[in-house]
Amino acid sequence: MSGNPLDESLKKLVGDRTAKVLDEHLRLRTVGDLLHHYPRRYAERGELTRLADLPVDEYVTVVAQIAKADKRTYGRGSGVRLEVVVTDGSGSLTLVFFSKAAHAHAHRLIPGRRGMFSGKVSVFNRTRQLAHPDYQLLDADEGEEAVDAFANRLIPLYPAVKQITSWRIAQAVDTALNSLGALGWAGVGEPLPDALRASRGLEPLPVALEKIHRPGTKADIEAARKRLKWDEAFVLQVALARRRADESALPAVPRRPGSDGLLAAFDAKLPFTLTDGQRSVTAEIFADLATDHPMHRLLQGEVGSGKTLVALRAMLGVVDTGGQAAMLAPTEVLAQQHHRSVTEMMGELAQGGMLGGSDLGTKVVLLTGSMGTAARRRALLDLVTGEAGIVIGTHALIEDKVKFHDLGLVVVDEQHRFGVEQRDALRAKAEQPPHLLVMTATPIPRTVAMTVFGDLETSVLDQLPAGRSPIATHVVPAAEKPHFLARAWERVREEVEGGHQAYVVCPRIGDEEDGKDAKAAKSGASAKGAADKPPDDGERRPPLAVLETAEQLTAGPLAGLRVEALHGRMAPDAKDDVMRRFTAGAVDVLVATTVIEVGVNVPNATAMVIMDADRFGVSQLHQLRGRVGRGSAPGLCLLVSETPEAGPARARLDAVAATLDGFELSRIDLEQRREGDVLGQAQSGSRSSLRVLTVMDDEDVITAARDEATAVVAADPELAAHPDLRSALDSLLDADREEYLDKG
Repeated sequence: MSGNPLDESLKKLVGDRTAKVLDEHLRLRTVGDLLHHYPRRYAERGELTRLADLPVDEYVTVVAQIAKADKRTYGRGSGVRLEVVVTDGSGSLTLVFFSKAAHAHAHRLIPGRRGMFSGKVSVFNRTRQLAHPDYQLLDADEGEEAVDAFANRLIPLYPAVKQITSWRIAQAVDTALNSLGALGWAGVGEPLPDALRASRGLEPLPVALEKIHRPGTKADIEAARKRLKWDEAFVLQVALARRRADESALPAVPRRPGSDGLLAAFDAKLPFTLTDGQRSVTAEIFADLATDHPMHRLLQGEVGSGKTLVALRAMLGVVDTGGQAAMLAPTEVLAQQHHRSVTEMMGELAQGGMLGGSDLGTKVVLLTGSMGTAARRRALLDLVTGEAGIVIGTHALIEDKVKFHDLGLVVVDEQHRFGVEQRDALRAKAEQPPHLLVMTATPIPRTVAMTVFGDLETSVLDQLPAGRSPIATHVVPAAEKPHFLARAWERVREEVEGGHQAYVVCPRIGDEEDGKDAKAAKSGASAKGAADKPPDDGERRPPLAVLETAEQLTAGPLAGLRVEALHGRMAPDAKDDVMRRFTAGAVDVLVATTVIEVGVNVPNATAMVIMDADRFGVSQLHQLRGRVGRGSAPGLCLLVSETPEAGPARARLDAVAATLDGFELSRIDLEQRREGDVLGQAQSGSRSSLRVLTVMDDEDVITAARDEATAVVAADPELAAHPDLRSALDSLLDADREEYLDKG
C-alpha cells in the first residue's frame, strides 16, 4: 500500500459491490471517507432487563434460554422467517429473523441454548419481539463476567440508507480498522501540526479514529470527538484563511471619495442623522474601499437597522471616484423596491444628465429579466457608457450582454439566495476585481459568520434608527380558539380605520395550474419556502394561498376595505403598480407571499397577519415581521396557526413572539434546522462537510481554530511544511467545494 492508506479506494477493502453502494448512496469512496463517517449515536446494551419488564421502543439486553425455534415460510413460500421464543422465567420474548438471516441463525439458535440477546423492542400481533437482534450464546461454564462484558458494550449506530444498513457499515469500518491496525497505521497523515496537538491535549488521529468507532467507555467517545472537531474546524479555517490571504494579494482600484462630491451632497440632504452603528460600519467600509486590494465585507444586522442606507453611501462614494456600483437583488420585487427607495432618497441626485437633475448627480438604472426591449436597451447603453453610476437588478445583471464602463463595487443583497457562480459572473465584469459588499437581513450568530462567511470581514448593525416603533407579536391558535382569528381581522380593520395599512402573508400563491405550486401544496410547503420548511412539518391540509385568501377576506371579514394581492408570478409592471399604490396608501390590505420578506419599506403599514405561520422558519418570520413598525406608530404581528399547543411548531412561534432580538432568534433557528453544509450546500450540492463539529455548540473550538489557522497560513501560505494538512485540505475540498471557495 503506497502513500496515505486513507486515500485508498474502498474497493480493495470491501469489494466492488459494497464499495459501489457506499459510493452511490453515501458518497464514501476512500478508506478515509469511511472512517470519517462517524456513528450518529451509540446504543447502550446497558442493564440486563427481565423479560417481564421489557419497555417497547427501547434497546435492551436480556439473558434467556431458548424455549423453541420454528422456521416458517410466508408469501406463498417465497419468504422464510425464523421465530425463536426465549424465556428467563419471568416472561417470554420472540426473536425474529428473515430471509438469509433465518437460514444463517437456525442451526445455532436451538432449544436449550442460553444466551444474551440485544435489540430494540417492538410489538407485532400483541407479542413483544426483537427483529434481527445481536446475540452471543453462552457456554455452560460462562458466567457473569461474560454477561457483563456483552451487556455494557457501546454499539455504534451509523447514518445509513435503505441500500446499506448500519451493521453492514460497521462491518466495513471494522475491516478498515483491522487493516490499518495490522500495518501499525503506517503512512496515515497527521493534519494537525504537532505543536497545536500537544498544546491542546488532543489524541493522535489513529487513536481518535479507533475510539470513535470502538469506544470502550463514554470518555473514549468524548476524547475522540474533541480531536475530530479540531480536525474539521482547523482544516476549514485554514481553507478560509488561505482564501483571505489570496484575496488580499489581488489588485484593486482604491476608491477614496472627495469631500465635495455626490456623497457629500447626499449626506447634506439627509433628513436625519446616522446612528452610531451606521457611522462605525461606514468607516470600516470606506477604509476597505481605500485600499489597493478588494474589499470583502459582510454587512449584517437587525431588520430595519439601515443596511440599505449604508450600502447606498458606499455606492455613492465609488461613483464619486469615477466608478460604477451594482446591487444584485434576489427578486424583481426587491430590485424594484431598492430602485424606488434609492431614487427617492437621492432625489435630483439620481437624475444625472437629465432635465432638473443635479450637476453632481448620476443615473440610477433598473435592470431585470422581464423589462421591455427599449427600456433594457437604454439601461445597457447607460451602463457601458458610464452615464449610469448605479445599477440595481436581478440575475439579469450577470448576462453576457451586460457591460460596464468601470465596475468598482458589487453589493450582493441576501447572499444566501445566490449561487456562487452568479456572484462570480458579476465580479468578472470588471477589469480588476471590484470591491464586494455582501448584505444579509438575517442576523447570523458570530460562530456562523466565522464559518459560513469566514472569507469575509464582518460588520454588524445592531442599533435601530431613532423613530422605529416596537412590534407586539402574538400567536393566534385558530384551531383551538377560532374567535381569536375573528378578533385578528377586527384588529386589522381597526388599524385601517385608524389611517394605517396591513399585510396578510400566505405560504403559497394558489394558482394550481402552476405545476411547481401544486406540488408544493401537496407537500405542505410553499415553493419558495421549501428550504426553510420546519422539521416538524407533517402531512396535513395544503397551506393557505394568496389568491383564495384575498378573495375570502374581500367577501368576508375585510369587506369594504381595499384588498389586493401580490405574488412573484405577477408581471413585473403589475407587481410594481401594486407596490406603488400600497406605498402611496391607495391599498389598505396587501395579501402577499414572502415576496415582501425583505427590503419592502412602507412606514404606514402597522399590522401583519401571517397565515399558517408554523410553515415558516424562525428567521423568516422575523424578517416578515420587520415590514411593520417602520414608522412612528407601533406595529402588530399576529401569527396564525392550527398546530397543537404542546407541539414543537407552536414552541417555535412562541419563541418568535417572545423576543424581537434577531440574533437570539437566529440561534434558535439554527439549533432547530442545524447548519447544513457550511461551505454552501445549496450552491455546491455537496453533503455536509461537518460531521462532529456544530457551529452553534463549538464556538470556543471555532474561535481558537481560526486564530491557529491564521497564524499557520501567515507563516507558510503554501503549507509547504505541512504536507498532511495540505492533503486533508484537498480531501475536504472536493471539486465542488474548491470551486465554491475559489469563486466565493
